[in-house]
Amino acid sequence: MADAQQGRLRFLTCGSVDDGKSTLIGRLLFDTKQVFDDQWQTLRSDSKRFGTQGEAPDLALLVDGLQAEREQGITIDVAYRFFSTPKRAFIVADAPGHEQYTRNMAVAASTADCAVVLVDARKGVLTQTRRHSRIVALMGVKRVLLAVNKMDLVGWDAARFAEIAADYAALAQTLGLTVQAVPLSALGGDNLTARSAHTPWYDGPTLLEWLEQAPLSRQDADAALRLPVQLVLRPSSEFRGYCGTVAQGRVRAGDRVRVQPSGVEATVAAVRIGFEEVAQAGPADAVCVTLQEERDISRGDVLVAADSPIEQAEQFHAHVVWVGEQPLLPGRPYWLKLHHRTVGAVVSSLRHVVDVDTGTYLSAREVAMNGIAAVHLSVDRPLPFMPYSASRELGNFILIDRLTQATVGAGMIDFALRRDSNLHWQALAVDKAARAALKHQQPRCVWFTGLSGSGKSTLASLLEKNLHAQGRHTYVLDGDNVRHGLNRDLGFTEGDRVENIRRVAEVARLMVDAGLVVIVSFISPFRAEREWARSLFASGEFVEVFVDTPLAECERRDPKGLYAKARRGEIPAFTGISSPYELPLNPEFHLRTAEHSAGDLAAQVAQRL
Repeated sequence: MADAQQGRLRFLTCGSVDDGKSTLIGRLLFDTKQVFDDQWQTLRSDSKRFGTQGEAPDLALLVDGLQAEREQGITIDVAYRFFSTPKRAFIVADAPGHEQYTRNMAVAASTADCAVVLVDARKGVLTQTRRHSRIVALMGVKRVLLAVNKMDLVGWDAARFAEIAADYAALAQTLGLTVQAVPLSALGGDNLTARSAHTPWYDGPTLLEWLEQAPLSRQDADAALRLPVQLVLRPSSEFRGYCGTVAQGRVRAGDRVRVQPSGVEATVAAVRIGFEEVAQAGPADAVCVTLQEERDISRGDVLVAADSPIEQAEQFHAHVVWVGEQPLLPGRPYWLKLHHRTVGAVVSSLRHVVDVDTGTYLSAREVAMNGIAAVHLSVDRPLPFMPYSASRELGNFILIDRLTQATVGAGMIDFALRRDSNLHWQALAVDKAARAALKHQQPRCVWFTGLSGSGKSTLASLLEKNLHAQGRHTYVLDGDNVRHGLNRDLGFTEGDRVENIRRVAEVARLMVDAGLVVIVSFISPFRAEREWARSLFASGEFVEVFVDTPLAECERRDPKGLYAKARRGEIPAFTGISSPYELPLNPEFHLRTAEHSAGDLAAQVAQRL
């Protein structure tokens, strides 16, 4: 009944390690009579097995479900628990306190209506408290209960409570958070579900009273329709439905809708929830919509009210919480998933990273794991979106590593960048096919990759001589030569190498468009950048050539003395020594230089091209 009357409140508990989050949730479950007899007996047994002192069971074990959590006494994964009171039902997420698990906390915050931030009364506001609070604010959670826990260990000192509350209030003001501070003891249950005799000086609500009164972050049913398409349903040739969860507004039969990004319009024929046809559906309803007209609609499109379209853009300003083990690097290609659409994306620039302790903006060239950064994003096709502040469903995205398919970042779109709004592709009378026909050749990008000293430049030069003798129009882009001009501002950090490849790949694409056979000779050690370069070209235009020379042979040759310097530590991040080289998985050519002469290998490539 509580769920039906007031809705289900989703909240998370967060804070630093050992602030008592799991104990607080366990006490809530116990005090609201959510622990059954068999659970109680198991809890008593587990408390003894995991070394809890005294007669009272360790209530934290009700939440710490993983074996590793129980053994180490820490929370690793986000633990979700359900409980209810006569006034309301709740879903609580217990977020890890350790910095290395910040990614899990960010996921929990993305769906929360409010947050309970715990602080140990003995320690006060710590760096991790500030980090979690910034992520909470970034994820759109604006209401926070500051639970000053373990007040019994400071003798229920009102002055200490006031000091911590004032310290956190200053942080909350900078983050735009609304805060209620409560002094409590999760272990003893003081001020959790009932007022404590230890705090006669406190006249605010208990933690549970505050939760029962907290408003939900409801989707706006009165706003214009926004329905991201998750699935095109075709059980038979007679039926075509568009399924998804309503993010905003309502949908009814007869409504006129627009499909974005295509912009075509249609009329809703029927709305179904499950197998039942309904008069209308609202926010959070999973629906299947049919249309009166035949329209080309795919997963990732968005159905919106015809007279109220949403923005669509290819460049954005966004905030990102980085959760990948490898740093975020501007220029490195990723997959970006926004609602149900996945597109290619590049962080075109890193605006700043946020110091989680002070909130100051710092300049940086990369973002480490658990870092928070403001970035500019560029995607490879227009995306319909809403700012995260207006719609979580249409404004939040994840970044995915192209090779491992692991989620490496969680982001929130702030606004579209209008710098491209007046830019349009200029159609030209002479196209790539006409230029190639004039030269009597098929344009190609032949991309040589391999370790320093493997023979890339030698083979590229010999290949060009072969093709030139055949009357082909060619040009060589050599790594060292390009760094004398186009890329003279770049160093050899991982980030600079990513940008080095990005620029060269774009130049190579222009040369192929001009009808040339462009030969690229770059170490290009990272697989993701080579695959991104390939994606710039039409099918068959990009030819990857792996110059496979053993490291020992490259060091023996060492024409520039670089390996010797790298071994002495004079060159940091040197490929093959202190920085990795990721072998090509499926190159068009695999040249083993230890088995054949350079002339034979170059002739082989020229013949097969």
